[in-house]
Amino acid sequence: MRRSIGQFLRYLAAERNASELTIKAYREDLMGLVDYFEHERGSCPTPESLAPQDLRSFQAALQEAGYARTTISRKLASLRSFYRYAQRQGIATGNPAKPLRNPRRHRKLPHVLSSEEVGRLLQAPPARDPQGLRDRALLETMYSAGLRVSELVGINDEDIDFDEQIVHVRGKGRKERISPLGSFALAAIREYAQVRLRHPALEGTRQAPVFTNRFGKRLTTRSVGRLLEKHIQTAGLDSRTSPHTLRHSFATHLLDRGADIRSVQELLGHKSLATTQIYTHVSAANLRAIYEQAHPRAL
Repeated sequence: MRRSIGQFLRYLAAERNASELTIKAYREDLMGLVDYFEHERGSCPTPESLAPQDLRSFQAALQEAGYARTTISRKLASLRSFYRYAQRQGIATGNPAKPLRNPRRHRKLPHVLSSEEVGRLLQAPPARDPQGLRDRALLETMYSAGLRVSELVGINDEDIDFDEQIVHVRGKGRKERISPLGSFALAAIREYAQVRLRHPALEGTRQAPVFTNRFGKRLTTRSVGRLLEKHIQTAGLDSRTSPHTLRHSFATHLLDRGADIRSVQELLGHKSLATTQIYTHVSAANLRAIYEQAHPRAL
């Protein structure tokens, strides 16, 4: 099984052009299965030796261990993908993961900031030094284009077109899309660019990252999380606010102001409309609050 998993991971890297994070997730999911059966049976299984009932016991063990429904669903998806590969390669004759059903998901409404709260957050970084200007440009860009943090830190100089007011974004699965940038974000990026420090090795290269640390290296997603925590405290915002909150707020504010859901889906880079529809529930909740506040016989 371990050898087959190794082959599958190499296939993902070479043939599917999967990212390092995707490959890491598959590795953890599949090796978790191996560890489970080595503990239960005392030996490593082969792909052919596992039946649907074996994988159901693995799924039950995950539920008993307290894994989130979303995590269990992801692990089952990894198993299905692995067995589809194993079937094509003649490693297994069937896909024992196919009959498994994902646990029902209780979708929580995402935490969203109001327009006024977003404004406070965007003004929180000081505009007196390069780091503050960088953070303002970073937050403005994230909210203006509804970017994931991984998409934000991956932006290079060549990706921003100031004339067309757009940014080329590399999203999940290496899929690319074009997102508009508002005037506030473009102005903040220009101001930051005037004081941005560059590592000598990056000078003159179009592939240079837009958002860098003080050593001229590309910011990491973790770095963005840390700097956001600081500005959240400065702005006095809810502690639930995370980098993804700006993306949630971006989508909700568009829908609240009349944008159609298909357009929001395209702007977010969602593959499925069902993923975007959660924001319609947030907007409905907002409308309900407005109704209860304004209608004389609502309560």
